[in-house]
Parts: sequence; structure tokens; C-alpha cells
Amino acid sequence: MFGTLKNAFKIPDLRRKIGYTLLMFLIIRLGAHIPVPGVDSSVIKQFLEEQGGMFGLFDAISGGAFENMTIFAMGISPYITASIVISLLTVAIPALEELQKEGEEGRKKIAKYTRYGTIVLAAIQGFGTIFGFRNAGLFIKPGLWSYIVALVSLTAGSAFMMWIGEQITEKGIGNGISLIIFINILSRAPQGVRVLLQYEAPVATAILIVLFIIMIAFVVLIQEGERRIAVQYAKRTSGRKVYGGQSTHIPLKVNMSGVMPIIFASSLLQFPMMITRFFIANPTGWWGIVLKWLNINHWFGALLYLLLIIFFSYFYTSITFNPLEVADNMKKSGGFIPGIRPGKPTVQYLTKSLNYITLAGAIFLAIIALAPVLFTVIFKMNISFGGTSLLIVVGVALETVKQMEAQMLMRHYKGFLNS
Repeated sequence: MFGTLKNAFKIPDLRRKIGYTLLMFLIIRLGAHIPVPGVDSSVIKQFLEEQGGMFGLFDAISGGAFENMTIFAMGISPYITASIVISLLTVAIPALEELQKEGEEGRKKIAKYTRYGTIVLAAIQGFGTIFGFRNAGLFIKPGLWSYIVALVSLTAGSAFMMWIGEQITEKGIGNGISLIIFINILSRAPQGVRVLLQYEAPVATAILIVLFIIMIAFVVLIQEGERRIAVQYAKRTSGRKVYGGQSTHIPLKVNMSGVMPIIFASSLLQFPMMITRFFIANPTGWWGIVLKWLNINHWFGALLYLLLIIFFSYFYTSITFNPLEVADNMKKSGGFIPGIRPGKPTVQYLTKSLNYITLAGAIFLAIIALAPVLFTVIFKMNISFGGTSLLIVVGVALETVKQMEAQMLMRHYKGFLNS
């Protein structure tokens, strides 16, 4: 990885792209320290200390901007949500599906819809935050003008973050949105390390550091892991030329759904608390007990969290990979899986293989997501750097390095092959 980065700086074009990306990172971190006018961030900090959970993940993705209630407090989350919604609508609405098949022009229109959706969701999310925390003393001088200024600041901050992400994708290196989340999470790492080293238990701290290194290796292993299903193409003659006859494979990644099942499961678990916060600051009674049980630090909440992750892993994989479509495309191209007949048997074989590998990926995601909770219970320490954050950081780092190597290969640069 470091050798690839070193060799990339030797290419002027890549050096400019990396420099531009680093400049955008600097702007992101500067914006994460500009507070929204007229708010008291201590209210949010106290809430995060009490609740954590999905809100803690949300704060990590925003790079601490939500905790400090800065103009980038909403982060890039509205854009991610809008992208997911548009992707699902593309499958459900034929007009959007046709638009996606139109090529570059169609993708530009879908991107425009995603931007509009981001603005709307950022405004709704900002309004929910303002409405939910106004009675808790979020505003120094409560009033309509203060609410409007805060809403405009939060919405504009999300729109600006979206623009930065698109600029990084176009002029920088890697996927801009993923890299924004990457740098925001990394910006919280020093704080987590400092808190960890403050504990007066050197043996437990050393064990945690070793477990953390093992988790990184485990994430890399699973992220890169895939099952390759062999595909053989039959030879066919057209005129005097013979086509086909080559062998290839279908890669089924162990973690095909990425981090999305964790985000969906966390969002669903935290939704009741989020809605409750709009009306009651500290719920009590039977509803307070229900919310306590839904917290992932409770055994019932942790079990429900695990089951939701498995469910959403299958759900998201079914959206991204369609065995029937893959089998039909293979049949049209004269391809077949050795030992499996084309048509329905191929669909059944792909579905069975996908179910097995999805289960393995779902269990992996559950282990990564619940590991910090288990560490907190076992070692009596507050583990701030969650497994989800680790998964995102490692995944983005691997993907960015691959893109750099691909661009270096396109420029016929040979040095990185020996690094």
C-alpha cells in the first residue's frame, strides 16, 4: 500500500490528483470546526454519552461535527440516504430503470435527482435535529430566527459536502463520498487511542490492541475473499472465425453487501428513540423500558441487531445480484457452469451458492459490529472506535489503492509491480 502511494507520487498527473484530494480533506476538517450560530453543543455531547448506538456511528461518520454541532453536522448521510432511495426506486419504477439504461445522459439525470433528494433529506434531517433538541436547551436564544439560521446552515453544509465528494471523484483519486467518510472516521481515531491509553489497566489495554490488529487482518481477509464459480463458453463458428471456447469465472464476494446491512439495522433499531426524542427528552415508564431493551448494549437489543444484520445482508444482496439474470446472460452468450445444465439448474446452483456465501458474510458483519460491545462488557472500557468504522476505513483504503494501481497500470507504469 505504502509502496503504491510512493510510486504514485512519481507520476505528475496522479500527484496532482492526490494533492487535490488532500486539499479537499483540509477543507472538510476546517468546516467540521465552524459551529452553527446560536447553539450549545454541550447538549449534543451529553446526549451522545447517554445514548451512543446509531447516533455514535452518525457522529463518527461526520467526523465529530454532529457532536460539536458545526455546519457539517449532517455530514454526507443525506446524500447516502438519497442514493439508496434512488437506487431502490430505479428497480421499482420502470421510467427510472429506462433512464439508467440510456447511458451517460441518463446517469446525469439520475445524479441530478439524487442531488435534489439530498437537499430535501438534509432539510428534513436538520429540522428533525432542531425540533428534537430545542426543548433540551440546544439554542442559546430560542426563537424562529435561530431555528431558520440553524436549518439553513445544516442544509447548506450537507450540500457543500456533497459537492466536495463529487469534485474528489471527478478531479481527485478514489470515490469522493467514501473518502469523506474515511477521513472523518480517521479524524476520530486519535481521540479513541488517547481515551484507551488513559485506562489504568495496561494488560487489558495490550490485549485490546492485539485484538484490534487481529480485527483489521480479519476485515481485510473477508473484504478480499470471494468464491469463484467457473464458467466455460462453448465454441461457435461465424463464417471463417471461431468464437468462444475460453474459460472465466463469476466472482461471488463473501461480503457482497458491504457495510449497508449494519447501517440499515442500526437505523431501524434507533428509529424509535429518534422519534421519541422529538417529543420527550427522557422517556420513562414502559416505553422507557422498551427503548432500553432496544439498545445494542442490552442482550435483547444485541440479539435483535444480529438478526437484522443477517436479514438486511440477504435483502441487499438480492438487490445487487440476480441469479436469474446472470444465468440468462450466460445462456445467451453460450456460457455454462461445468457440470451444471443451463437454465433453471444454473439459477438454482447460483442461488444456493449465493445463500451460503451471504450467510458467511452476514455472520462476519455481525461479529465486526458487535465486537466493540463485547469488548466494552468484558474489559469494562468504553470502546469508541466501532467495528463498523473499522470496516468502512479498511474497505475504502483497499478500494482506493486498487484504483491508484489501475490508473498507474493505464499509464504503463511498471515500478509498482515490484514494490
